[in-house]
Amino acid sequence: MAKKQAKETTQAPQKPVAQEAPVEDDIKHLVRIMNTDLKGAHQVQYALTGIDGIGLRISKIIAKDAGIEPTAVIGYLSDEEIAKLDAAITGIEKSAPTWMLNRQKDLISGENKHLLGVDIDLTFKEDINNLKKVRAYRGLRHERGLKVRGQRTKSTGRRGSIVGVKKKK
Repeated sequence: MAKKQAKETTQAPQKPVAQEAPVEDDIKHLVRIMNTDLKGAHQVQYALTGIDGIGLRISKIIAKDAGIEPTAVIGYLSDEEIAKLDAAITGIEKSAPTWMLNRQKDLISGENKHLLGVDIDLTFKEDINNLKKVRAYRGLRHERGLKVRGQRTKSTGRRGSIVGVKKKK
């Protein structure tokens, strides 16, 4: 019996059983955040970049602010965690530094904002219409369809079928 006990104590300890990956049926293939469908197979930090106005750096800040690991797969998150992400996105002005926001010192309100989704397009069009309305140089160039930022126009930016020198008849 003493030999049997000695053999049992000299055996190597058993390795812990590896945790199984979640079953594929548990994944949500589409996750809806901020009226945008995000692919559920992507990591949180990459999936959030599918929302207009959110890049990789901002997405990492949002995930950490919500208390979610940025490398977690978004399809495996629970509904409560997705709600936390949604709340963190709406409060991004508080958690991100001002230099990261995409609308600093708004013309109308003077506040620092971070625009998301459709608001980006609407604000951009509104800004251009405002330049046209006050007859600014940039607004006039926009109206005429010319280059706005000081580029050359003699040799580039031409439109139409004929480009180059015409032959005399």
